[in-house]
Amino acid sequence: MAEEQEQGPGSGPGGRRRCRRLEGEAARAVLGAADTLLFDCDGVLWRGEAALGGAAAALCRLAAAGKRLCYVTNNSSRTRQAYGDKLRRLGFPPAAPRQVFGSAYCAARFLRQALPPGAATYVLGGPALAAELQEAGVPHLPPGPAALPGPAPADWARAPLDPAVRAVLVGFDEHFSYAKLCQALRYLLRGPDCLLVATNRDHRLPLEGGAAIPGTGCLVKAVETAAEREAFIVGKPNRYMFDCVASEFDIDPARTIMVGDRLDTDILMGNTCGLTTLLTLTGVTTLEEVKGHEESDCPARQSLVPDYYVDSIADLLPALED
Repeated sequence: MAEEQEQGPGSGPGGRRRCRRLEGEAARAVLGAADTLLFDCDGVLWRGEAALGGAAAALCRLAAAGKRLCYVTNNSSRTRQAYGDKLRRLGFPPAAPRQVFGSAYCAARFLRQALPPGAATYVLGGPALAAELQEAGVPHLPPGPAALPGPAPADWARAPLDPAVRAVLVGFDEHFSYAKLCQALRYLLRGPDCLLVATNRDHRLPLEGGAAIPGTGCLVKAVETAAEREAFIVGKPNRYMFDCVASEFDIDPARTIMVGDRLDTDILMGNTCGLTTLLTLTGVTTLEEVKGHEESDCPARQSLVPDYYVDSIADLLPALED
């Protein structure tokens, strides 16, 4: 891992991106120059229902120093209000809903702007996704389990369709089924005027002990394959999520830090949007992965290299002392 102090953030010999540990005077300078920090949540601030050690204390000090804290997450299974409640419950600084940018909220925001008045959305997702659509005033078909309407394919192709539907929205859906896939395809076959939108492409969700479950990206791929169309993704690494933040707050990218644990979502979005990027190693990424990208001549892999890394958010505490 590069440690050249004379190089600026993200720069190295030959123009390659280089990642440095953020500590000491460099940490004080980087944090001091920032006025906004964007945090991913899972694997950065907490795992499951437990806050990571020192994370709440670090964010409380950042808030006390006058930093704007926002939360950007691809998880579509919680509303903004639910994220605010969890932050408070785990000891983080109070967060108003406008500081939280989940993929469910961002998807609802996108559809509110993209759909004509009265147009409805067919939802493959959970209650939180439906709640954000409701809050945004986007008509939608209710989520939940669905069964095939008959024993034969001819029956499936004749199931009733809502004439108001002009979008299919794919989020995390524990009730995803062949019946839902059939309905989604039938709506999308109406033509390009029916939008295909998804919350994120995260293909695997890591659990404790090395276990994992399929992520929303698997469901998105199934719908895209059936429809032979590509979805518009509102979550990271798409810059749409950052644009949502920038439309809510006066954001200067040069004074904004993106903090995350995934290279292909958090860090890629931050680099694409011109933010300072900080990787924490409490999630899914290892230093060996970063080093492999650093040494590559492939521009796509170089775009995954963060400016800085820390072992955990708690490592920022010494730089935040009075």
